[in-house]
Amino acid sequence: MLGKLVLPEIRELIELGDDDTLRDVVNRWHPADLGHVVSQLSPAEQLRVMRLLESRLAAETFEYLDLETQLAVLGSISEQESATILNAMAPDDRTALLAELSPEQSERLLALLNPDQREIARRLLTYGEDSVGRLMTPDFVSVRKEWTLRHVLDHVRAHGRDSETLNVIYVVNGNNRLIDDLRIREILLAPLHAVVSDLCDHRFVSLNATDDKKEAVKVFRQYDRTVLPVIDSHGRLVGIVTLDDVLDVAEEEATREIQKFGGLEALDEPYMSTPLLEMIRKRATWLVILFVGEMLTATAMGYFQHEISRAVVLALFVPLIISSGGNSGSQAATLIIRALALGEVKLRDWWRVMRREVFSGLLLGLILGTIGFLRIALWSAFSSLYGEHWMLVGLTVSCSLLGIVLWGTITGSMLPIILKWLGMDPATSSAPFVATLVDVTGLIIYFSVALVILHGTLL
Repeated sequence: MLGKLVLPEIRELIELGDDDTLRDVVNRWHPADLGHVVSQLSPAEQLRVMRLLESRLAAETFEYLDLETQLAVLGSISEQESATILNAMAPDDRTALLAELSPEQSERLLALLNPDQREIARRLLTYGEDSVGRLMTPDFVSVRKEWTLRHVLDHVRAHGRDSETLNVIYVVNGNNRLIDDLRIREILLAPLHAVVSDLCDHRFVSLNATDDKKEAVKVFRQYDRTVLPVIDSHGRLVGIVTLDDVLDVAEEEATREIQKFGGLEALDEPYMSTPLLEMIRKRATWLVILFVGEMLTATAMGYFQHEISRAVVLALFVPLIISSGGNSGSQAATLIIRALALGEVKLRDWWRVMRREVFSGLLLGLILGTIGFLRIALWSAFSSLYGEHWMLVGLTVSCSLLGIVLWGTITGSMLPIILKWLGMDPATSSAPFVATLVDVTGLIIYFSVALVILHGTLL
């Protein structure tokens, strides 16, 4: 909302050339608000605003820009200005930028860093693309267990300014192995003469630098933390991960799952930044697969064309049958995929899931089947559309719905678990995929039930 309110005023100040007023205005804003506004300006306007910001604020604002805007800004300013911004950036945000660039572009920017920051950047880039090491920052405060709290507070005052957060202080030994973590509240409320070891209980939670970043999301959620330490294979403290970075990972993973569940390959970039041909390729793959799958529906109907020609009334309920099975399957798949993602359901729980979905499918099928039968019965009281055997038609539809909804819930719930067991992404069992699978088998169930119930009458 702030961006919409001030964007015209910012552009007006730029057009008037009133840099003094513009400098005074933008340097009083929060970096997140500035980033939102700068993203909506033209390249020339972006350059104008960025050059009026104080160096620290410019770096913080730069961190809130999307990759495309960041590259545009870096391409417009001088190397000296770029170096100032890059050196002042948080190491984890700088790593995220460098990781998105080509090796040539990354090396060019690394050359602009001072030796200390360059060494940090190269070290963070050595970790795997999807590892916790890429998320962490080495800016934290650590203390020794033999220190007094007076010594700790003096150390925090001397070295805490550059720390990512001061909410938690880490206790390490002489080899930099993590011993414990202490909330700053514990330190502030204890006597100054107390020793750090007096406050330690050695119950801490940590991440490993080589862990998958998805693991970080689970640990943060499980232990309800805002920051966690990161250790290497030897237990040495190498960095920390803060909640804001983990929220970005959670959002990214949720976006990918939603896109996959919508029946397309997950996009690697934001929607507006994805090239049109790339988006078409990612959407076409699944559309073709689903289209070929739906062709089997026509094949199934062709197999039962004799029955349809003898009892045309059966064709009236095909859309009803198909949609009910697909909807029930999609519901079950959605619930199980999300439960797997949140860790609510494990592979070993497959039988419990199966049992729950069998009961759910039976009850849901009974509800829909009853409604379907009542609809045919009520319609037959005022119309001859369903003929003299309307009760048998209603029974066919009712029993078919019971079987198809049951089959849909079982298929939708078990398919994600099977994919997880095979080491694949459960989100691949998208709603369209489940619906297509149930459509074909639903028709077979429908006409098979019709052959049994209507044999000797309509068939």
